[in-house]
Amino acid sequence: MSDGKYFRNLVIVFFVFCAIYVLLLFPERDPGLKASSAEPSRKQPFVWDQDAYWKALEEKYRASLQDGCAGIGRTVDSRVIEANRLLQEMDKKNLAPDAAEFGRLEQLMFGMVPLVGACRMNVPEYIGFAEGMRAAVKRQSEHWDMTSDAARVTLYRLLYGSRGAVEEIMMQMPAGLLPALTPGTDEPSGTPAAKVRNVILHSGDILVSRGGAPTSALIARGNDYPGNFSHIAFVYVDPETLEAKIVESHIEVGVVASTVEQYLADKKLRVMLLRLRADIPRMQADPMLPHRAAAYAYMRATESHVPYDFAMDYKDHSKLFCSEVASEAYERYGFHLWAGISYISSPGLRKWLAAFGVRHFETQEPSDLEYDPQLRVVAEWRDPSTLKKDRFDNAVTEVMIEGAEEGDELSYEWYLLPLARIAKAYSVLMNHFGKAGPVPEGMTATAALRTQDYTEKHDAFVERLAVKAEQYRKTHGYEPPYWELVNMAREAKKGK
Repeated sequence: MSDGKYFRNLVIVFFVFCAIYVLLLFPERDPGLKASSAEPSRKQPFVWDQDAYWKALEEKYRASLQDGCAGIGRTVDSRVIEANRLLQEMDKKNLAPDAAEFGRLEQLMFGMVPLVGACRMNVPEYIGFAEGMRAAVKRQSEHWDMTSDAARVTLYRLLYGSRGAVEEIMMQMPAGLLPALTPGTDEPSGTPAAKVRNVILHSGDILVSRGGAPTSALIARGNDYPGNFSHIAFVYVDPETLEAKIVESHIEVGVVASTVEQYLADKKLRVMLLRLRADIPRMQADPMLPHRAAAYAYMRATESHVPYDFAMDYKDHSKLFCSEVASEAYERYGFHLWAGISYISSPGLRKWLAAFGVRHFETQEPSDLEYDPQLRVVAEWRDPSTLKKDRFDNAVTEVMIEGAEEGDELSYEWYLLPLARIAKAYSVLMNHFGKAGPVPEGMTATAALRTQDYTEKHDAFVERLAVKAEQYRKTHGYEPPYWELVNMAREAKKGK
């Protein structure tokens, strides 16, 4: 071949390559972005609006550190006794969600935190009270209309609030002083069981967890009632081998069944174990219902490919997101979980989630399953070393969501779109052979780039917050409480 012909062919190849690259630069039409703002919301996000109260509690904490702890043990003892007496009285009657007793419980719950945390006294007693309070409030909620705002607010303030209160104390404790496992209600079950790390798992149990990725924090915090959990997994125990399997839906591969060890190998910042109440009439009529639901979920995971549902449509079961794995299996046997459905009302957040592929803003959020009165909390695992990351991620995510409401956009490097589309095409080929590719099945190339950009911004943000938090700890002599972390995250965003 002559040099001139070779050069012409090279030029043709170059221009063809450029033409393909330019064509791949055109963004796809995304109707979900418009739908996210066009769909009206019937709810409003919950707001504590108690900044002055939080500051007063911190001042009380500082005063306890400076003045010493003489007499504080007796004060906490008397308040724990008062709180437990109140719980006993509550168990004798059915209370409405707006009953005065719940307000008094909240005062006792938060009021003891600075005393217990500063003096490191009565910590087991306080945690025991918090667990007893959670069980008592959930028992009361068995008689409430779970679609009412009053029921939701009371449950949230006391259940979410008690976890936050306990964790403020845990953050001030020396490493290794408190056990990672907190027992809850040992709800009886007749389904097949397996012992895993000193806890009995029954077929049909539900594991609610929090992942370590920035998007996990967005799932947990990105709704009208910001929570602590981002993922749901379903327990199946083989009745012959008594081996526990975990059925869950991952964005990369859809619905899968794995061993407990494989489940725990994925980074978890916290895990909570839930079990259906044995005294529910439907359960009394069919005690093996949870096992049959779990067996169905396991069969579907192992005998067919079920993609991940990015749209979060809990009514269409052709694809399943994590919550839907459990809800669809129970629904098949006439039992409906998620007594209260989550709402995502904030327009900016809806637009962000739509950019990731979400199309439904009334859905089953993982955090909300804790509030379902049909379920008991059997146990919870929290390690103080991972709680710090959890709190940093939460604070940064809250401030980023505030930015979404102020007009911040999710972006990506436009010149990477052709490469992302090639990666997506490769992923489609891998999916065809039952393997995961670099871009998850069901996720567009654009959404993958936005996810990458969001992750990078979040991680950089956390690094700046960690520096500020360490400076705070050195200056004040204790770990910053959560409300201070949020304030520091706001300062970090402004570059202060």
